[in-house]
Amino acid sequence: MEQQKTYVEKHRIAENVYVYRTAIANIAFLTGLGPKGRDWILVDAGVPLSGGFIIRFAEKMFGRESRPLAVLMTHAHFDHIGGLRAILSKWDVPVYAHRAELPYLTGKETYPPADPAVGRGLMALISPLYPRRPIDIGESAKELPEDASLPGLPGWRWIHTPGHTPGHVSFFRDDDGVLLAGDAFITVKQESLMAVMSQAKEIHGPPAYFTPDWDTAGQSIRKLAALNPKAALTGHGQPFYGKELTEGLEKLTKGHETFVVPKQGKYVH
Repeated sequence: MEQQKTYVEKHRIAENVYVYRTAIANIAFLTGLGPKGRDWILVDAGVPLSGGFIIRFAEKMFGRESRPLAVLMTHAHFDHIGGLRAILSKWDVPVYAHRAELPYLTGKETYPPADPAVGRGLMALISPLYPRRPIDIGESAKELPEDASLPGLPGWRWIHTPGHTPGHVSFFRDDDGVLLAGDAFITVKQESLMAVMSQAKEIHGPPAYFTPDWDTAGQSIRKLAALNPKAALTGHGQPFYGKELTEGLEKLTKGHETFVVPKQGKYVH
């Protein structure tokens, strides 16, 4: 029992918020839901082939009788949808996304080509090899409510944070300032293999090789910084809290051109 408690606490970000890292990308579990408080909502679905790992993690954390009520997508890049088919095969649940992101979840649109010219490391150099074709989950894909609410999650809201993708969203809990930022900003230099392997902590703009609209991405970072979040889990990297988070976001917002936008690249103007 004590070992299980330690395991659970290891993955805890905030009250009823837990993180699981799938290779290079984070997913989140929002818990304490359902009639018995054992159910959960999943935020993003990890890298390719991660579905089985996600299911086993959920069963170990919350019990075999627990189940997801829904999946919330920050966006639909390959490293955020990788476990989606396996999860939907086990549980028939809705997958919510912004309407501008739905074409990438229903097989209708393909993301723009990656931009290895941004440099900054090996992960950027090999980015043309990353999958960018859409997934098609059919009628499981649902549009997020227009009023910014999240179905089954009172106290949370979604925020449109485009730039990295057209329909990118982040999730915020106002009561305690918990932010699930997706890739609007991240906390590791994702272009660098060394940084990714070591998980060196750094508040950073969105993954540069997959970001086609830098002006809009900057606006989204400023929008999130204005929330004054107290804790943040991003799509890549370690959680940030308190002063470290505030100072990191201030650095990004005040020095957008220096710290976020690459010096070169096909989408850099």
